[in-house]
Amino acid sequence: MIKMSKYVISFGGNALGIDPKTQKKRLEDAVQAFIPLIQAGHDIVFVHGNGPQVGMIHLAFEESFSSPAIPLSEAGAMSQGYIGYHFQNSLQNALIKANLHRPVTTLISQVIVDINDPAMSEPTKPIGAFYDLKEAETLEKEKQYTMMEDAGRGYRRVVSSPKPQDLVEKDSLLTLLNAHHLVITGGGGGIPVVLTDDGYQGIEAVIDKDFASAKIAEIIEADALIILTDIDYVYLDYLSPNRKKLTSINAKELAQLVKEDHFKAGSMLPKIEACLQFVNHSGKQAIIASLNNVNLAITEGLGTIINP
Repeated sequence: MIKMSKYVISFGGNALGIDPKTQKKRLEDAVQAFIPLIQAGHDIVFVHGNGPQVGMIHLAFEESFSSPAIPLSEAGAMSQGYIGYHFQNSLQNALIKANLHRPVTTLISQVIVDINDPAMSEPTKPIGAFYDLKEAETLEKEKQYTMMEDAGRGYRRVVSSPKPQDLVEKDSLLTLLNAHHLVITGGGGGIPVVLTDDGYQGIEAVIDKDFASAKIAEIIEADALIILTDIDYVYLDYLSPNRKKLTSINAKELAQLVKEDHFKAGSMLPKIEACLQFVNHSGKQAIIASLNNVNLAITEGLGTIINP
C-alpha cells in the first residue's frame, strides 16, 4: 500500500471535450474521483491539459478578427483561465456536497523555457481539433500550419513544445500549499515564457502538460507524480490480443522499453518520459492510472507504479 501526503495529479485536455458545456459536465463528473483523496487530508496540485482548447481559441481568433492572430501564449492564458474556472467551480461544489472545507485556488502560471531548445524548431505538440487528410492538406496550404497524424485518430496541427525549466509563480504555489489550498496550476503546461533583458516574454509554443507536471512535482517536492489516462495501466503491445500490462516497474527497466520504441510519441511516450524525469530527479514514485481509479492507485497500487 502506498501512503503519501503530497501529490501532483495530471490529466489531459482531450478528456474535457471540445466545448465549454461538455467540459463543465465532464469536470463535474471527474472531480468526484478526487474526493476520497481530499477526505484523507492530502495536499494536491492539479495540472490539466489544453491541447484541443488552445488550438481552437487560436483558430477562432484567427478566423474572427483581423490579422495577426492571437499569440499562442495568450491563447494558453485564456485556456488556463476558463478551464481553471470550470475545474475550480466543480471541485468547490463537490466539496460543499461532501461537507469538506478546503480552499481551492487556480493559479495562472508562466513556465520558463529555453528559446534555444531544439524543440523550438521541430514542432511536435498536437493542438486543436482532428482533421482528415484532405482537410489537413488544405490547412497546410492555406494557413501554413504543420500537420501531423496523431496516434491513428486523425491529423492535427503541431507546434513547438520546449521543455519546462522553471515556474515563475513557484513562491505563490508553495505559499498556497503551505496553507493547504488545493491548487490548479500549470494548466496546458503553463504559459511559455523566456526571460529577456525586458523581463518575461511569451513565445509561440505550447508546453507538454506532463513535463510541466513533472517540473511542478519537483518544485513542491511531491511524494508522487500521478498521470491520469483513459486506461488503467501502461501496456506493451496495447493493440495486440497478447498485450501485457505493466503493474510495477523500475525506472531503468522502463527507460530500456522506451529505447526499444514500445510507446508512441503521440500517446503514452510523453507521459512515461515525464514520469522518468520525476522519478530520476526525486527518487520518488510516479503512477500512471485511470481517472476513475486514482484513489485506488494510491491506496492499493491499481495502476502502473514506476519506482526509482
